[in-house]
Amino acid sequence: MRITLWAAKDLAAEKNPNAWQREKRILRFPENDGPALMSEPTSSKPYLLRAIYEWCVDSGFTPYVSVIVDPQTRVPMEYARDGEIVLNIGPLATSHLLIGNDFIECTARFSGVTRELLIPVAAVAAIYARENGHGMSFEIDKNAVSGEVKDQAGKTGPTRLPEPPKPHGGKPTLRRVK
Repeated sequence: MRITLWAAKDLAAEKNPNAWQREKRILRFPENDGPALMSEPTSSKPYLLRAIYEWCVDSGFTPYVSVIVDPQTRVPMEYARDGEIVLNIGPLATSHLLIGNDFIECTARFSGVTRELLIPVAAVAAIYARENGHGMSFEIDKNAVSGEVKDQAGKTGPTRLPEPPKPHGGKPTLRRVK
């Protein structure tokens, strides 16, 4: 790799103080030891998610996320419908919320049971305020969120999500006790 620098050099300051000459300098770097090349820019999606989340909380709104469920997503499957789940990620509904660059992590209660949630940022389809619907939707990257998986023979096929457990009993009822 070569880098060319141009520098001004005082040729004969004692003879002519205004005499300057441009000097060409070539710097050489071994290919492996050269300056680091710029890497692929990071996605702006996690930054937008954090910004809209903060806007919702600061405005007194309840932030909701719509998530496409895939094999990497750890959410209660019994609440997912058609491969999608909508979650309240507000401060009253979650604890230990961390919106990272790759995953959204938190704990939340579902029917009184605490669950650990792990949501890939690539699987988030939208974030919005429940009260007014303002927010942002995202395109889902088909490579990042895959609905297909290779079996042992190398063939691709649709992913079979685990069957969600059936809720106990039926509709809750109240009994009057005397």
